[in-house]
Amino acid sequence: MRLATFNLLHGRSLSDGKVHAERVASAVTDLDADILGLQEVDRAQPRSGLLDLTAIAAEAMGAQVHRFAAAVVGTPGETWQPWRSDDDNAHPLYGIALISRWPVIRWQITTLPAAPIRSPIWAPGPGGGLLLLKDEPRVLIAAVIDTPTGPVTVANTHLSFVPGWNIRQLRAAVRALRTLPAPRILLGDLNMPSGPVRAFTGWRTLARKPTYPSTGPRAQLDHILADPRGAGLLGSVVQVRTPEVGISDHRPLIVHLDPPLPD
Repeated sequence: MRLATFNLLHGRSLSDGKVHAERVASAVTDLDADILGLQEVDRAQPRSGLLDLTAIAAEAMGAQVHRFAAAVVGTPGETWQPWRSDDDNAHPLYGIALISRWPVIRWQITTLPAAPIRSPIWAPGPGGGLLLLKDEPRVLIAAVIDTPTGPVTVANTHLSFVPGWNIRQLRAAVRALRTLPAPRILLGDLNMPSGPVRAFTGWRTLARKPTYPSTGPRAQLDHILADPRGAGLLGSVVQVRTPEVGISDHRPLIVHLDPPLPD
């Protein structure tokens, strides 16, 4: 089983700042993942050519099922509001996605509220500097997936950039996942290094490798975790990769698991 998490940066290339469906498809194809969690995913956004990035990625994977979960309506960094259940696909949407080559038995969506105050963030480049930014609401998307070795709960999220608040969201995500069957895996851009992730969840880190920035990774913000309860059913890690794929300011994180030997 190959698991991957990838912060797409809405598919934008760092070389020319543009979004092309072919580039996104090529990047996802190269991951060769069976289950993929995507963050910073656009749907019907003018900045990404009104593309449905989830559908493009699913087709590139040859995936049977996929689901997009919106966090906001509008465009982050410009004008947006929290997504509501009555917002339809005619609006520009932004959120996360979970894609699987195998059937899904059950889906579960959990909202993770935004930090209540603006927080200082350093933005590089022209017009950047120390900015006070309003935090966006976040979302956790989970699926019980019917893998060849049995059902596995896999979830994806993108947590807040606000220190401390992202820990609160991470704990809420773990509580939500404990309502679903083991074994359990959490994918995502957690916006914190592996030390706090392990300390505040007790979950096992399946890969320790820097993923950010993509041009010369120095920090691991993207993680693949396993709940120790039932983790033995997942098998062992045989390969970890963080390839450079030509889009996004993050590198994807890929973990290849070999199933446990039969008794």
